[in-house]
Amino acid sequence: MADLTQYAPLPTVQAIYKHFEQERWSAHRPHLGASQIGHSCDRYLWYQFHWCGHEEPEGRVLRLFDHGDVEETRLVRDLRSIGVTVYDLDPDTGRQFTFTALGGHFGCSLDGVGQGFTESGKWHLLEFKTSNTKKFGALKKDGLQKWNPQYWAQVLVGMELAGLSRTMHMTTCKDTDEIYAERVKEQPTKAARYLDRAERVIFSEEPLERVSERPDWFECKWCCMQDICHGERVAEVNCRTCVHSTPERDGTWTCAKHNATLSTKEQRQGCDSHLMRPQLVPYADPVDSTPESIEYKTHKGQTFWNHVSGAPAGERCYTSHEMHAAKTPLPMADDAENVRQQFGGAVTSYREDA
Repeated sequence: MADLTQYAPLPTVQAIYKHFEQERWSAHRPHLGASQIGHSCDRYLWYQFHWCGHEEPEGRVLRLFDHGDVEETRLVRDLRSIGVTVYDLDPDTGRQFTFTALGGHFGCSLDGVGQGFTESGKWHLLEFKTSNTKKFGALKKDGLQKWNPQYWAQVLVGMELAGLSRTMHMTTCKDTDEIYAERVKEQPTKAARYLDRAERVIFSEEPLERVSERPDWFECKWCCMQDICHGERVAEVNCRTCVHSTPERDGTWTCAKHNATLSTKEQRQGCDSHLMRPQLVPYADPVDSTPESIEYKTHKGQTFWNHVSGAPAGERCYTSHEMHAAKTPLPMADDAENVRQQFGGAVTSYREDA
């Protein structure tokens, strides 16, 4: 009989995790969200809005995120069981309550709205979270604002956009099932500041100031944008990282190259005319340009060109996809570049010290 004792994840478990990875939503949301606007770093928010990079959590972590959705359903049921009127979906659309600002470039989704709480008869914005025991203890000790400034900013902006004056913020401890609830009062002045911040992030042509100039700063050390912000990695390739694109005040994105308004699908796909925004090439500065290329001079004094796909692949000419694929700065070393030219190859991965 086969030994059924295994300590590594069984194939069944691996298949579950794989399912979550395959079914994950796109890493890039179309708008800047209220759940993000309280983040400590302006530059991180700019990178997020311009789809410069993203995390790809493993299936186990994605399943953990799904646990939060399950808990939302439980809390809605619990509130209704004690007589609170809860709308977790908009009756007019059958979907989550959503509100937008800045032409639609900024958005907020609510977990729900409720009325009939013991504490007050006012309508409340509802926000539900989960936490482990250690963090839950800190929440009870410090309160929401200190515990998680992003969650706090989220509900202030949510109340402002939804026209509500109170929030019931509820957090469940995943280990003990204890519930912590905190009522938050509207603060229009502070909410307006967050909306002003969103406007700066969305319509700035340049990356904004980062939270620290030190790559080993704790908030930078674990940031998914560190390689782009403090390192030498070129951003991902899509319309939002292209020099030709612009977020417009009416909520659209336009392309100057094709004189077109871009759908979200088109923004994700990009096109062969992509030229990387020079601000997203951290190891070089632009020195010249043509309609089909940007010439760069690296901080070490070397030159190379970012050219559109389909153009003649001359020596030290790289598409945006090649620039992103390289893990270390281009141009490639002479021997590698010679091989690339000889065989008409493309950069799919490159590390100078490899």
